[in-house]
Amino acid sequence: MSATTALWRDWRSWPEAVTTLWRRSLRFRTITITLLLTSFAIFVTSVIMALVIQNNLFESRRDEVLSDALRAVAEAQKRVDSAEVTDNPSGLRALWGDVQETIPRASSSSRVIALQIDEIPVGSGVRGFLTDPSLSEDAISAGLRERVVSFPDRQSWQSIAIPMGDGSVAPGIVVGQQLFLPGIGAFQVYIAYDLADAQQTLQFVQSTLWAAGFVLIAIVAGISWIVLRLVSKPIIEASETSARLAAGDLEVRLPVHGEDELATLAQSFNAMADSIESQIKELGELSLVQQRFVSDVSHELRTPLTTIRLAADMLNDQRDQFDATTSRTTELLHTQVQRFETLLSDLLEISRYDAGSVQLELEATSLAELAEDIIDQMRPLAEGRGSELRLVAPGGYSPVDMDARRVRRVLRNLIGNAIEHGEGHPIVITVDSNQYAVAVGVRDFGLGMSPADAERVFDRFWRADPSRQRTIGGTGLGLSIALGDAKLHGGTLAVWSELAVGTNFVLTIPRSHDHADGSSPVPLEPQENVADVNGMTQPIQLTELREVYFTDSIPTATGDDS
Repeated sequence: MSATTALWRDWRSWPEAVTTLWRRSLRFRTITITLLLTSFAIFVTSVIMALVIQNNLFESRRDEVLSDALRAVAEAQKRVDSAEVTDNPSGLRALWGDVQETIPRASSSSRVIALQIDEIPVGSGVRGFLTDPSLSEDAISAGLRERVVSFPDRQSWQSIAIPMGDGSVAPGIVVGQQLFLPGIGAFQVYIAYDLADAQQTLQFVQSTLWAAGFVLIAIVAGISWIVLRLVSKPIIEASETSARLAAGDLEVRLPVHGEDELATLAQSFNAMADSIESQIKELGELSLVQQRFVSDVSHELRTPLTTIRLAADMLNDQRDQFDATTSRTTELLHTQVQRFETLLSDLLEISRYDAGSVQLELEATSLAELAEDIIDQMRPLAEGRGSELRLVAPGGYSPVDMDARRVRRVLRNLIGNAIEHGEGHPIVITVDSNQYAVAVGVRDFGLGMSPADAERVFDRFWRADPSRQRTIGGTGLGLSIALGDAKLHGGTLAVWSELAVGTNFVLTIPRSHDHADGSSPVPLEPQENVADVNGMTQPIQLTELREVYFTDSIPTATGDDS
């Protein structure tokens, strides 16, 4: 049963395999179309030729039969006309017997039937005859008899099936015409001819045509395969070479043979590959120079910046002794020096990402507890902007290997942006987990972004509203670095936003790189609105959620922490 099932399964997979081969193989598609069109053309040609040969063979055999029957009946009529036995019954019988022998002898068929038309005089001894008992009078149709009687000076014929000696039937023709016997009257004379030899000839011709057609199809298939192989081989080589080039093998080239169009194509492809290789190398060198420049400048600026910061800190500590203008200037200097130092740190981090030299320092960390720590640190800043930070954590308690420092930096950046753009509304931080990943979502109900802005939110130094003044600070590199941190963990950082509705960022970190394609436990598009959040009487505390989480029975099959 298993073998039958496997065979049936393989049989059902054939159409899918053929469809895939048809879609992917130019050679298979071209040969299939060529064979189908060739087979159709040969089939139509063979059918037409068979019909023409059949018609011509039948017509030639029919003309031969009509001529033979006319000659035989004419010979019999000549004997009757030359005999002078009209008044002698015995002579009439002898003459009629001679007619019975003359017609089969003068024709090529021994199957003869003679039927009287007029009433035969009594005592004449003349009556109809039948030379072959296998052919009865019933084989002659009433329509043929009527035509023979109605047209005494003409031949009439009809196609019939003639019984053979072995019990089979063969196609045939029966020819009828009148024979006049003086003193007796007219007779209907029918001579039947079998066309078995013509049928055998036609079958031989048809079988030869079909055999020649199949041979011709095989020859066309072979020729098509050879020609198509000559033409498609360079195309396949070009396809494979372009795939290797797209995969990063810049040294690959197409072989050039001859001076035809395919050789021209190969030369053009090689020239294009040379140009791409040189441009990529040039861009790579420029990128290395740029990375080295940013890294060197950042390092070189740290020394004078340290001195400037020390001086700024000293002045800021003594700003109470200055007048109002100088005090405000000292405060601004201190703030901008701090921002400048942050910018240098971000530039150094970006240069490490570009150079591919970033390494994770993994340690088992609870994402829920990490989120709680960040919220506690940023709650004073949120309260200063009139926003309330609320934590919803149904999952994410069990430790997961992650770089805690980088995840903290991501959450700090996301929550800071939410505070900056939250317009004083509550900010909801959701932490959850499943069997594949842990995730945290940061939801604000502020300005929101258009779809075009949301697509560019992770670009470096890009701001949705350049005219908007930032009160928290920022270098324009935070989200770009956050996206890099998420990718380093094998996870994702996605954004959903809608104008005048708010924004939701979701950071997803897989438990294992083997299940990095699993769904995120925190939905990207939130379901709650600002009215639902404002309706809460008090913030949800992590300790309360943790108690509910551990006391309720939650199935471990879902992957939630337990």
